[in-house]
Amino acid sequence: MAFTVINTRMVRTQLTPGQKLFSQRGAMLAYTGDVHFTPSMTGGQGGVLGMIGRRIANEATPLMTVEGSGTVMFGHGGHHVEVIELTGETLYVEADRLLAFDGTLRQGTMFMGSQGGVMGIVRGQVTGQGLFTTTLEGHGSAAVMAHGGVIELPIAPGRPVHVDPQAYVAHRGEVRSKVSASIGWREMVGRGSGEAFQLELSGTGTVYVQASEEKL
Repeated sequence: MAFTVINTRMVRTQLTPGQKLFSQRGAMLAYTGDVHFTPSMTGGQGGVLGMIGRRIANEATPLMTVEGSGTVMFGHGGHHVEVIELTGETLYVEADRLLAFDGTLRQGTMFMGSQGGVMGIVRGQVTGQGLFTTTLEGHGSAAVMAHGGVIELPIAPGRPVHVDPQAYVAHRGEVRSKVSASIGWREMVGRGSGEAFQLELSGTGTVYVQASEEKL
């Protein structure tokens, strides 16, 4: 199953019997055919334990299971939509940025502290992305949302990429992330700029960056 871009803010997909996908509740714009929408009790995000973790952190994003036969169009809040094709690697993305994704993808919930230890937790607090992030792994498509469009930056060994935490959307591949201060603490006195911190991503993969510092 693949998502077809209608314009920068809308995508569509063709469902056939036996296929399944998940979408944010309220993201369906229109559909044709015999299509069924049901609430996903586990949110499609790591089963019951993942749901409990997100509920505790107040970071759960309600999802719908979409099945049947027909064409479905998705969009949400007028946000720009980027379609990411996965070919076996893992995508790390905040739950509220997921517009829709293939049911064939294995879904999970990762505690930020497990990627970079304490710095993982700091990243969650500094970037405002929370302490948990959603993972999608396998072969399939995911449609993610962003402000102002998205650019893809390659991450290669010995060539880390530094991103404004507020502009970060998602990343995929074998990538490590950490937060670093871009200026000294003394220089930060009296400054309110989020650019005092940078998100450093290293390893092998791709990072997706939006053309805005706005949260969804």
